[in-house]
Amino acid sequence: QVQLVESGGGLVQAGGSLRLSCTASGGTFSSIRMGWFRQAPGKEREFVATSSRLRGSTYYADSVKGRFTISRDNAENMVYLQMSSLKPEDTAVYYCAAQIHTGAVMLAEEYDYWGPGTQVTVSP
Repeated sequence: QVQLVESGGGLVQAGGSLRLSCTASGGTFSSIRMGWFRQAPGKEREFVATSSRLRGSTYYADSVKGRFTISRDNAENMVYLQMSSLKPEDTAVYYCAAQIHTGAVMLAEEYDYWGPGTQVTVSP
């Protein structure tokens, strides 16, 4: 089975940058798209960004558009999230996810594999 593992989280000051990475292992990685979601304490899991496998077409939540960039390296089974101009409201556990079927691109329930998450904390 496929295992996803995120890395790159940490504590940063407002206005700073972080680059998150997600690596797939444990089997051949083949998916329709990869996505990033985040969840803050007491809040529902929130869509952040997604990228299709074949064409790399991307979609972003309005809250991160212009600040975050998703990219993917299919040959290395990796996906990245470059985050800049970070705000305290970006503080959350960030999860990468894989979708292996055609489905809604912004709904967490439409993704099939999930990593354990990495903590991003942005101090004011």
